Order: sequence, then C-alpha cells, then structure tokens
Amino acid sequence: MIRGRDHYSLAVRRDDGSIEDLQERLSPIYNGRLRRMPLARGVLTLLETLILGIKSLQISADLAATPASEKGASAEGIPGWMMGATLAFSLVFGIALFFLLPLGVVRVLEPMIGSGLISEAIEGLLRLAILVGYVAVIGTMRDIRRVYAYHGAEHMTVHAYEAGLPLNVDNVRKFGTPHPRCGTAFLLTVVVVSVAVFIAFALLEYSWWWRIASRILLLPVIAAVSYEVIRFSGRHQTAIIGKAIATPGLWLQRLTTREPDDEQIEVAIRAMETAVAADTQQA
Repeated sequence: MIRGRDHYSLAVRRDDGSIEDLQERLSPIYNGRLRRMPLARGVLTLLETLILGIKSLQISADLAATPASEKGASAEGIPGWMMGATLAFSLVFGIALFFLLPLGVVRVLEPMIGSGLISEAIEGLLRLAILVGYVAVIGTMRDIRRVYAYHGAEHMTVHAYEAGLPLNVDNVRKFGTPHPRCGTAFLLTVVVVSVAVFIAFALLEYSWWWRIASRILLLPVIAAVSYEVIRFSGRHQTAIIGKAIATPGLWLQRLTTREPDDEQIEVAIRAMETAVAADTQQA
C-alpha cells in the first residue's frame, strides 16, 4: 500500500501470478486544513494510518481469496461496522498492551521502588521492551514474515522513487529496507515521548486513578508531539540531531522489515506507479 499526495493505492498478487491494483482518493479530512496544523496533524496521521492500514489488509485479503476471474474488488465492499469494530479493537488492544500493562506492573513494584520518577522511568522501559518484544515475536509467524517482506519492498521502492530512479527491480534492490518516515519509527517515538510526558506529570503526585486515565487521555497529545518530532527529523536528515532522532527507529525497522523477493518488489512498484498516476491525473 502506498499513500500518495491525494490518493492511496493498493496492489495485490493473485494466486495466478497476476497483480491487481486499485486506487482511491483520500478523504478531504486527511488533506484538509487540519493536515497543515501543528500538533493536530499528528493525531490525524495516527488515525489515518490505522484506518488505511486496516482497510488495505481487509481488501488485500478479499482480493487474494477471490478467484482471478472475478476482478474489480473495491473498498466499498468493506462494511462500515466492520471497519469501526476493527479500529476500536485495535485501539483498545494497543492502549491495554503498551500503556496499561506496564502501568499495572509498576503498580505492583512501586512499594519496593519508593520513587515516583523512578517508577515512571521503569514503566517507560517496560513499554519499550513490550513494543520490541511484540514486533519480534509476531515476526516469527510465517504470514507476518511475509507482511514484513512486503513492508521492506514498500520502503525500498519509496527510496528509489525519491532518488528519481526508474522503478524496476534492479534499481529498487539498490536500497535498504529501513526508511526514516516509517510508522515503526513513529511508534518508537510515541514510546519515548510518553516517558517524558508521564515523568513530567509524576511531579504532580496525582492519584493512581488519574495515572490510569492519563494513559488514555494523553495519548492524542503524545501522538501529536511524536509526529512533530518525526517531521523535524525528516526535514533535518543530514544534521546530527536529525540522525540521532531517526537512528533508533531505523534500528527497530530491522525487526519490522524483511528483504523481499523480486515478486514482492514488483507488487510494491505497481502500488507506487498506481499512486503516482492517480495524483498526476488529478493535478
């Protein structure tokens, strides 16, 4: 899946070896005034990433399961209730696993820790460990390894496009799988920023009920700040501070990407060409 300027595209290889692609214009919500407003655009980007990611996975699964003779699957085939239910489950699962679980562990350990600041730091380290462990463990699953390989193919294709090279397998293979603007880097930045935010609030010595609520209520703030950090890093890739911010995310992508085969690169190229063509026709 490739997100273009005004469209996103999806390419899927069918069982018969053919590649089917589709493109759809992005909602004005994603490209409107909010997209240009600092902080607000971070929350919008997080929601867009979740929605487009879920949507693309569902469409690709439908296409892969549909006989090659039945062309023309589209995004309209996904019921709205299914999209809403999947998005809600993803948010609840993510908040519970990465925010509430570390807090619960620290709650048990805090009598032995004695310091609110130290407990917040330990909670942050636990959150980071859970994130790294989660992506590593699911990466052992065969289907997820294949998804990670397609993820790597997307990044390599984006690198080739940004370098101005013709999009073919040989040119794409010149690049590595990590990319500084990957969603994985965004997740890692969210974890790091959350540590700083929650340590700051720990100075207020608020109750445990508020600490639980803060992990949910402050998530949009953390996402907003994290996006601005990633944006700053992307605009200063050659500067020392930009490299320092980007490097941990690039390291983590060694877990969330795999070296793709030629067929997977061909699918990524088709998705990129489809997105570029849609944006060019719109211009």
